Amino acid sequence: MGCYFSMSCREFPGNVLKVMRQPLEDHNVTIARASMSLSFPARFMLAAAINPCPCGYFNDKSRECMCTPPMIQRYVAKIDGPLLDRIDIHIEVPAVQYKELCGGAAAEGSAEIRKRVLAARRRQRDRFTKTKEKSTRTRR
Repeated sequence: MGCYFSMSCREFPGNVLKVMRQPLEDHNVTIARASMSLSFPARFMLAAAINPCPCGYFNDKSRECMCTPPMIQRYVAKIDGPLLDRIDIHIEVPAVQYKELCGGAAAEGSAEIRKRVLAARRRQRDRFTKTKEKSTRTRR
């Protein structure tokens, strides 16, 4: 499964976002040309981001948002409902102050991060195996 990330959904034209709906649902992409049509598997995870409003400060504790409700509604309306319906997890991420980003805490090394990622993958594989075993037993 691939993972594609965009800094902001607003960077893409609306028609590009609409085209993403079907592959997200069917896990298949079809490319049609004049003489032929080809289908390819497209099982991927889409991670996307969007600011809460045009200025980006809606609900920000450090700065005031100057956007009006109609401006915010028009801004968010670019991402249509059917695409939003296909996104499973929606998370609001508050802004992080620059001082916090550049704080004196030592950064975690790649080796430690790799260990945590491998452990998480192992746990998920175990969960999947247990779920698969349960579903196999119930079908019998």
